[in-house]
Amino acid sequence: MLRLASTLLALALLSASARAIEPGEALKDPALEARARTLSAELRCLVCQNQSIDDSQAPLAKDLRLLVRERLTAGDSDAQVLDYLTARYGDFVLLKPPFRAGTLLLWGTPLLVLLAGLGGLIVAQRRRASDSSPQTPLSSGESEALGRLLDSGAPGEPR
Repeated sequence: MLRLASTLLALALLSASARAIEPGEALKDPALEARARTLSAELRCLVCQNQSIDDSQAPLAKDLRLLVRERLTAGDSDAQVLDYLTARYGDFVLLKPPFRAGTLLLWGTPLLVLLAGLGGLIVAQRRRASDSSPQTPLSSGESEALGRLLDSGAPGEPR
């Protein structure tokens, strides 16, 4: 069992380092290829949504990788390539979108969820504290009535 687990772990680690880039996509100029790989790691696959286009096998990711390389070969700077893609696909294409008014909800949602969770925990803790607060003792009349009920048995039970 341990051998199987270690084999699966090794395969998972090896596959994590694999990239989706195909040999035909790579540029001949190593400096341009390095820039293309850096940019590809910053761009979101619009199909997969949680992977960069560098990691994705989706056809659209391949098209975006080729577009990045085409723009770099044409002489665009890294910023120009990113501007071109965000103009075409919006900030969603960036794995780390910029912080501005249009992306405020995107950046603020995790904080809002965290605050809501903390608020829920505080409310639950206060309810638990109020539920477990010590009860007021019975008055002497209530104690006597309870004693009579216990001595006589519950209604409907045989004596």
